[in-house]
Amino acid sequence: MFSDLLMVGLVLLLPLESGAPQNVGKTQGEAGPYTLTVPVDEVSLTFHVSDFHGMPMEDLTERDLRLLDDGKLQDHILSFQAYQNLPIRAGILFDTSRSMEGLWRNQDIAAMYATRLMRKETDQAFVMRFDSAAKVKQSWTNDAGLLTESLKTIGSDRESRLGGTVLFDSLYKACRDQWTSDRDVATGNFILLFTDGLDNASHTRLEDVIDICQQARTTIYVFSDEAKSFHAEGQKTLEELVKKSGGRIFFDATGAEVWNDLRIMESDQRSQYRIVYKPSSLK
Repeated sequence: MFSDLLMVGLVLLLPLESGAPQNVGKTQGEAGPYTLTVPVDEVSLTFHVSDFHGMPMEDLTERDLRLLDDGKLQDHILSFQAYQNLPIRAGILFDTSRSMEGLWRNQDIAAMYATRLMRKETDQAFVMRFDSAAKVKQSWTNDAGLLTESLKTIGSDRESRLGGTVLFDSLYKACRDQWTSDRDVATGNFILLFTDGLDNASHTRLEDVIDICQQARTTIYVFSDEAKSFHAEGQKTLEELVKKSGGRIFFDATGAEVWNDLRIMESDQRSQYRIVYKPSSLK
């Protein structure tokens, strides 16, 4: 996993005593607790570990890890936690721009995930489409039927038929706005992305997308209709997104390969680890 030093906001809830100042807009007797945000010099990393077959390794301990920060071995580990069978929070994002016309067979892949792997008791997902603008087609739900219905009309209300793709803007908005209500809860967060990786209309930079998705602990997985190439510009962008969010890119998958890829993706997110440490040479 790629990481940078993060300044984490620590929220302290202090109960009001008699005579304490009241919150603005509150009348006497209605005041709630104060919220105080302070910077904390800790780094929190969430990651998953798989074997050569893509299956999760669920029995690691802190002794099995070697942690480097800026090339320096770290030994000030504050906590290490292992999570199994996590609830999932998934975003399904579809590129409906002109360059993706005729490639919407990916609706079947997304529907397969929603109907066969989502757990109604614990999991939720939303659907967003983007071309020259982004639009949420289905808000958070645990209903696979609602998700598949929104997928059937994924490109019916495209913003522009003249071209334009805001891939970066859409990913940024998804990570910034969708994973907000339960950021303190351990969940497997990921984006299932269908695109060729081309962006010609965004105001957001690739670096900004990576940063906000890391903050939201949201991994990016890509299903590409193309064969792997070392020269395609869009694929270089996608490789950067998945590498620095901890995800994967699946190239030109069909049939049984798709099902296996979806199961690998789900296994990544169900079983995770979190380590919190204090850097030895904090600046």
